[in-house]
Amino acid sequence: MSDEARSYLSSALDLMEDNALRRGDVDWDEVRRTAFTEAGDAQRPSDTHQAITAALDKLGDGHSELFTPQRAQEMSGDEQVRQPVEGRALPGRVGYLSLPSARGSEKVLQQYVREGRDAVAKADRPNACGWVIDLRRNRGGNMWPMLAVVGPILGDGDVGSFVDADGKKTVWSIEKGSPRLDGDSTGWGTSPPVGGGSAPVAVLTSRSTASSGEAVTVAFRGRPDTRSFGEDTTGVPTGNARHRLSDGAILNLTEVKDADRTGRTYDSPIPPDQPVVDNPGRRGSRDPVLGTATEWLSEQPGCA
Repeated sequence: MSDEARSYLSSALDLMEDNALRRGDVDWDEVRRTAFTEAGDAQRPSDTHQAITAALDKLGDGHSELFTPQRAQEMSGDEQVRQPVEGRALPGRVGYLSLPSARGSEKVLQQYVREGRDAVAKADRPNACGWVIDLRRNRGGNMWPMLAVVGPILGDGDVGSFVDADGKKTVWSIEKGSPRLDGDSTGWGTSPPVGGGSAPVAVLTSRSTASSGEAVTVAFRGRPDTRSFGEDTTGVPTGNARHRLSDGAILNLTEVKDADRTGRTYDSPIPPDQPVVDNPGRRGSRDPVLGTATEWLSEQPGCA
């Protein structure tokens, strides 16, 4: 193995051992022996990528990943939001918000927040008595634009946190409708609370609700007058940090798990409060998950 490849592989393994959420569950001597054996006579950093990916798999978090230099370059482009943020008023003065993944450049994410807040305003006419937050197609991305959209519905205060392997917490909060991390702004403007930030909320989840979509799910857990419906989420309610390697590849490493406002942590599929079998092909007027959720909302004070 060349000195360059050896140094590259060693640096990647050091990052994993020092920062991974599940670093305490791994025999690092064995992981290193196996990785260097798999890398064999690697001459270039790229020759070690497969060994690094295999080492990441041994962490068992289901979320860590190595992006090749080509993939990392593609990710830096203006990837567009694949689905629009949808807001509409349902019968019985219920506001409906479908929140998709948020990915892309700063410009794209700013557009996402503007579109999302416009959708909330549209769904709030006339003055919604309760809300449906549909996360069933949310595969993740950047959680902060998502929280900037739902912040006025969540209400101000602490809504969750990240917890690392040592138990250290970094708190998520909402202030004037804008998300903050340990009290610091995440870069999104304020937005007035909707319904005083205390209206009842039904959260819809599915097996496709993943990563940052699960973080939004967690932000609503423990909130008064809030109930979730649908199916278990994907099972990666964890936070990743990106470490750029010397060849331009990115080690996207799971370093924290999500916790709700009560302190309960999550690192596996999140079950709904009320299971309802989803049928994506029948979402709409005969959507069983949405129907069950709106029935529950109709029984809540202010909507009954």
